[in-house]
Amino acid sequence: MLASQRDLFDIPRHVCYLNSASYSPLPLKTQEAGRAAVGRKGQPWTLDAGFANRQNERARSAAARLINADPGDVALIPAISYGVATAAKVLTIPRGSRVIVLENDHSSPVLEWHERAEAQGFTVETVKQPADGDWTSAVLATIERTGAPPVSLASISSVHWSDGGMLDIDRIQVALRRHDAMFLIDATQGAGVLALDVKRLDPDVVIFPTYKWLLGPYGRAFLYMAKRHQNGVPLEQISAARRNVRAENAVYFTDLAYLDDARRYDMGERDYFISMEMAAIGMEMLSDWGAAAVAERIAMLTDRIADGVRDLGVNVLERRLRSPHILSLGFAGGLPDGLIEKLALENIYVALRLGRMRVSPHVFNDEADADRFVATLAKIVRR
Repeated sequence: MLASQRDLFDIPRHVCYLNSASYSPLPLKTQEAGRAAVGRKGQPWTLDAGFANRQNERARSAAARLINADPGDVALIPAISYGVATAAKVLTIPRGSRVIVLENDHSSPVLEWHERAEAQGFTVETVKQPADGDWTSAVLATIERTGAPPVSLASISSVHWSDGGMLDIDRIQVALRRHDAMFLIDATQGAGVLALDVKRLDPDVVIFPTYKWLLGPYGRAFLYMAKRHQNGVPLEQISAARRNVRAENAVYFTDLAYLDDARRYDMGERDYFISMEMAAIGMEMLSDWGAAAVAERIAMLTDRIADGVRDLGVNVLERRLRSPHILSLGFAGGLPDGLIEKLALENIYVALRLGRMRVSPHVFNDEADADRFVATLAKIVRR
């Protein structure tokens, strides 16, 4: 099993950080790269003409490697919402069809479709949060609902951010294909931990940021667009998306045709001297460990916590339904007042999400963290 990677982070022993589903800490190596990058921005004359493009392509390649994509199928974007907006501009949603989203999913894979539905003549159908936590069955039932308008797209997260419920994207993709429907996956809570092979699965769109499980900075994200959708009009009109619009040329607008791959969907002002390298480092670390090893490591911790809290009257999703890295704890009568804050006073950090406690360890956590959380939670709730 992958060992705890705590030594690679600046996490004091007295800190028990179990909130990576919100923000992960930056590895020491990434912090050092960020400080060096600030220095380079302070002296931009030290940068050669190809520096920015090398950084961009390193990050693009790192993102592609995580999901087994070709680098040319990945665009550099600033946020999930940007990627969904790009997809909404490129994908054709037929009038009279349905777009499927999840109840209480994060805003990005949901709101764009609500905004467009009336003008474009389609409906948005929301899969209700299942009482038994089985999101996959709920989605499949919605896709196959008798008498419903045809499904054109499912725009959903691979792991539900609030309850940690894991969706079986393979089964969902099979169902969508039967209806000739498209699949947009928000992999915010899955990339780097749950294996995702786009060449095998063949989704239409996959989007993920770096600031959570990929141990990177805020404001860096990546958009995978299947080759069949790489002929669309980008969200922004920038020179880097065109074949030959370069300041070094004698004629600036030499060739206005778009690039032939997903690079045409890159964001404007993409040359982030500071954070692009930081994003690449975290993704490279995750790829080197491998999703299977990372998931195994974190699952050991969430299973340990789940076993430890059973005598506290806490309800937890069944193991087969929950993701290996996010644990959602429910309390009879609701979360006790001030519980999150009381844990923080003990230097234990978790999150309140939709009336439940979300616990999300990462590779820097260890068994001592898990046991300390259980013991402290027991002490507080039994007072």
